[in-house]
Amino acid sequence: MSPTALHDWNLDPGEAIALQKQLAARVERQDRLAEVTRIAGVDIGFEQGGEVTRAAVVVLAWPPGADGAFERVEQVVHREPTRLPYIPGLLSFRELPAALAAFDRLTSSPELVMVDGQGLAHPRRLGVASHLGLWLDRPTIGIAKSRLCGHHVEPGNERGDRVPLVHKEETIGAVLRSRAGVKPVFVSSGHRISLPTALDWVVACLGRTKLPEPTRLADRLASRRS
Repeated sequence: MSPTALHDWNLDPGEAIALQKQLAARVERQDRLAEVTRIAGVDIGFEQGGEVTRAAVVVLAWPPGADGAFERVEQVVHREPTRLPYIPGLLSFRELPAALAAFDRLTSSPELVMVDGQGLAHPRRLGVASHLGLWLDRPTIGIAKSRLCGHHVEPGNERGDRVPLVHKEETIGAVLRSRAGVKPVFVSSGHRISLPTALDWVVACLGRTKLPEPTRLADRLASRRS
């Protein structure tokens, strides 16, 4: 699965911000999905004090089995030197080169990608999930553990309860109680998918923990716990 080159990565912060604003206009916020038979989960970790980026991609078969368990079709871990220091709002420029290299090593072709990170719920509407979706030209969803921008009221305490995440009078995502009594996750469209459909997919992929299975397994792999 070889992503098509979208732009050069050798940019200074000012150039990266300008590029984000240009690319955000290309993000599709409506549904354009093929039949889903494979779902990928993506997470990025770091080693050696941040000097090495560790990208993990896990591909699961859809739908799960009768017992609710997901079949793990394939997994890839790619390591490379970290290209950019941590700069708030420019995380995708730090993380995506390694993620794209991991996707390039896949033998399967997932129709839907779930990313541990933001999609449209980003100050310039181009979080890592949206940026990755443009590179891969396929539907992506951002599922983040914390809020980057926007405001919201507290969702209900039951699994599936959700409230809008709003920034500058625009709904940019949803705050989802993915497990009763546990802190919510922040779901946003990445690319080629609407927010209601993104929420449906996240809820459908929930297991016994707060994260949907694709990103939970990728998180374990990226953190070297699996």
